[in-house]
Amino acid sequence: MANPRGTPIWYEYLAHDIDQAGRFFTEVIGWQVVDSGMPGIDYRILSAPDGAPIGGLMTLPPGAPTHPGWLVYFGVDDVDATVAAVRGAGGAVHMPPTTLDGIGRMALVGDPQGAPFYVMRGASEAPSTSFQGPTDATPGHMVWNELLAPDQDTAMRFYGPLFGWRHEGAMPMGPLGDYKFIHAGPVGLGASMNVPPGETQGWRFYVLVPEVDSVAERLTAAGGRVLHGPDQIPGGDYAVVAEDLFGARFGFVGPRRGTAAA
Repeated sequence: MANPRGTPIWYEYLAHDIDQAGRFFTEVIGWQVVDSGMPGIDYRILSAPDGAPIGGLMTLPPGAPTHPGWLVYFGVDDVDATVAAVRGAGGAVHMPPTTLDGIGRMALVGDPQGAPFYVMRGASEAPSTSFQGPTDATPGHMVWNELLAPDQDTAMRFYGPLFGWRHEGAMPMGPLGDYKFIHAGPVGLGASMNVPPGETQGWRFYVLVPEVDSVAERLTAAGGRVLHGPDQIPGGDYAVVAEDLFGARFGFVGPRRGTAAA
């Protein structure tokens, strides 16, 4: 695995209706959806317009510790040691370390405040481009990872030793407190914040799009809704927090109509 420890290497959407979810994201984001060819499971691959795979799509398994929506896979060198560290730090293990031939070794865990995520050692030595930093990303790739935590400083005391993360820099948000940026070495992964009123805790992910206004219109037409934005963010782009047709939340980032590059 060529990606640095603690960086996102895959994203996965768990759906009640896999066909409907695939149509939604094809129409709204422009992802391509193809069957993975994995035997014995209906697992589909979501690819960006440049052809790079960014994530997977599957039916929400019975008894899964999450609702329909997104999960992230963080890359690690040793899955078993990382799972032991999660247990030792008060986290949960929802799926023990499991190896899929040709794919890698993975486990589904949760932080002490309840947010689920995967850890994975991929079988391929080629780097994943599912996540790209906001400054060098291309449309269809994830560019921001946001943790809404009951206590973001407590969360970082868990994630910091686990992945080598740190808070560096922050944006004041008034009564909501600071929006604290998360770094893994030189890589800016996203940010954390304490859960605002009316929000649900956990991880939220933002995809880069060519232009946010058209995406917002397609989102609404496909049965989703805009919750916040477009709001301008540092660097000049705009961010939108949205809900898909199943009620799962995600975000997208890009220029506004009239400011997008030709």
